[in-house]
Order: sequence, then C-alpha cells, then structure tokens
Amino acid sequence: MSSLIQVTGLNKFFGEKQALNNVDFEIEKGAPVALVGPNGAGKTTLFSVLCGYIQPSSGSVEIFGARPGSKATFGRLAALPQDAQLDPRFSIAHQLSFYGQLQGFNKKKSKFEVERTLDLVGLSDALNEKPDALSHGMRKRVTIAQALMGTPDIVMLDEATSGLDPLHAREVRQLVASLASEVTFILSSHDLNELERLCQQVLYLDKGILQRHKTLANDIDYSYFTLRMEKQESGLIEGLKSMKQVVDVVNSQDREYLISVQKNGGKTPLDIQILQMCHQQKWSYRQLINGKTLENQLF
Repeated sequence: MSSLIQVTGLNKFFGEKQALNNVDFEIEKGAPVALVGPNGAGKTTLFSVLCGYIQPSSGSVEIFGARPGSKATFGRLAALPQDAQLDPRFSIAHQLSFYGQLQGFNKKKSKFEVERTLDLVGLSDALNEKPDALSHGMRKRVTIAQALMGTPDIVMLDEATSGLDPLHAREVRQLVASLASEVTFILSSHDLNELERLCQQVLYLDKGILQRHKTLANDIDYSYFTLRMEKQESGLIEGLKSMKQVVDVVNSQDREYLISVQKNGGKTPLDIQILQMCHQQKWSYRQLINGKTLENQLF
C-alpha cells in the first residue's frame, strides 16, 4: 500500500530553538491517527509543515508523493487549526461558499458542498445565520464542515472538540468515525480518552522528538486488560495473579490495574473470569477494558 504521508529526518528551527528534531514516520490510508504530546512539543509546527504553511529546515516531507503545499496536494489535504475563526459580518453560507470557490469550485458546486458538509455536522438550519448567532460549539462544527468541503483524502483536526459540551463532542467523534473509511484523519488532542476511542495509530511528540510511533495493538506474545475499580480492594492483585493465564498485574495508577495475559488462554475467556472473581469477592469495579489504555501505552 502506498503511503499518504512520508516524513524522513524532519528538522525545524526557529532561530536557535529546534521545534522538530529528526522526525521520521509514515502514514497510510486507514483509521484515524493520533498526534499526542504536551504543550510546546512541536505538534502545531508539524501540522504547519505538513500543510505547507512553513518550510522544514531540513529533511524530506512528501504528501501523496509531492511536496506539502504543491499542486498535487491541493483539495486533497484539509486542515482545521485550533483557533480557526469565522467572519462575523457574513452568513455561514456566504463564507463557506467563498471558501469553496477558493478551492476552484463554481458557484453551483460550492453551494452543493456547503449544504452537504453542514448537513454532515448537523447544522443545515444554520445556513443563513451569522456566526454571532451561533454557540461556540456550533461555530466549531461550521469550521469542521469547512475542512470537509470537497471530500479531501486527509483531514487534519487540531483540538477539534476543545470547548465543546459533551453532546457536541460526541457528535464530532461520531462524524469522524463515520467518515474514517473514506478520509484519513490526523487528530491532535490532549484528551487521550477521545483519541483512544477513534485511533489505531499514535504519534507521540515531546520536545520536538518523536518518542513513539506505533499501532495501538497488543504485543505478539501477550494481551492486556485494564481493570478500573470503585475503590482499593484488599487482595485484588494477589487474586488476579492466581489466575492461570495472568502473567503480571501492575497498579498503573490509583484504582487502575494493568493485567498482562498469555494469549494461548484457557476454555473460559479471562475477562469472564475476572468479572466472576469480582462478583465472588464482592469487589466493586467500574470498568474492564480489553487492552491497554492509550495513557498506559504512552506513559
């Protein structure tokens, strides 16, 4: 399968400050990709390089086999910055139609794309409204609609659900999930739970260095369960370790336990055994997850 994005030896300096340090990764068409890291890690700089907004200091970056910002990427890659704004003077329809014409659509095609994408984000009724008449969450969804115009192959969303209430954040996640077979999303967010629900691949940047580039999958020899408890329970670790398939149990954080398991298990699935033990011992559990959480995989 050919790569959508190929990055090799990428470096970016701003004066003496190095924002990206010898970054290498490859992204193929498929499930959404998570871009994770603390503030100042280089995530926004990487987004800007991929979009062609800024040039790398050294290294190679190819999008669809071409340089970022070149004609070959036009209309095929879309990006939504975290601080994307709408002009308060004009209606939503007018602004999105204008953006569509900037992409080379005629007026008829622009109108169609405006209606199609606003319907995707659940804002068909806001077509003729001005931004100030909309809530913050609605304005955010309008900017996501803009990023989806023209059915791009890659859509980069920077903190797409930041500031949204839980209902609208859920709607954005559902939208990404529903389009994931058609569009490859690259999602930057501080919400690891959100990224864990959507993504199968993670890029973890820290101080400009790519610390992790991996697919969120179990190891070759072991699988994992994450058990979250309502409270600390006496004898929990010892009880879990007594199970035949269990290799190790680690208290990864308060009331959360990472259970390492041999893959060639017994007749009764281990998740059933764990729940049965909790019931028998009258332990109150909150959640049992099949696999590692993204937080455990990264940290």
